[in-house]
Amino acid sequence: MATKSRPDFSFEDAYQGPVCGIDEVGRGPLAGPVVAAAVIIDRARMPQKILDAINDSKKLSAAKREYLFNHLHDYSYVSLAECDAREIDSINILQASLLAMRKAFDALRAHGPVAALVDGNQNPKITGCQVQTIVKGDAKSLSIAAASIVAKHYRDQLMCKYAIEFPHYGWETNAGYGTAAHLKAIEIHGITPLHRRSFAPISNK
Repeated sequence: MATKSRPDFSFEDAYQGPVCGIDEVGRGPLAGPVVAAAVIIDRARMPQKILDAINDSKKLSAAKREYLFNHLHDYSYVSLAECDAREIDSINILQASLLAMRKAFDALRAHGPVAALVDGNQNPKITGCQVQTIVKGDAKSLSIAAASIVAKHYRDQLMCKYAIEFPHYGWETNAGYGTAAHLKAIEIHGITPLHRRSFAPISNK
């Protein structure tokens, strides 16, 4: 089967009723929360030009993600949830990611989703509706792509705010990932309450 050039509603169309797309961002960084977003696109109201612009968040510029983030809130039901570094260290990053996904979905239950399309191959154990995991779902499903945009823009902005409080680590550009500059700053300044103590190389100290 050929890979689609961009996401569409093929997966959503398999269900009768509202479908929620779910994605998360921030599994890999050394600092900051893991963030999940859940999005139900209002297909009756969403302008075609917005749909045409939605794509895997990794393929979009920061400016395009911000533009879509704002418009998705205008024409979709959107929720965000996060698990912070303490929760990640307590239950591990995979379980924290799945928990954030469940929390994001729960915030949209009132809108009656009949199915949840989840990026990746891990089922977050959502109850009360059908769940379909889709590997590379943000490149295949418009609902998951929308969730990836919402989660990525929100987390990037959050790390920019944290960078003001903790200015040595370059979070405004590295989003908490373990870049050479970030690792050097940890060596010089130590770790913050936002760092994940269970992640190497922090856990090796």
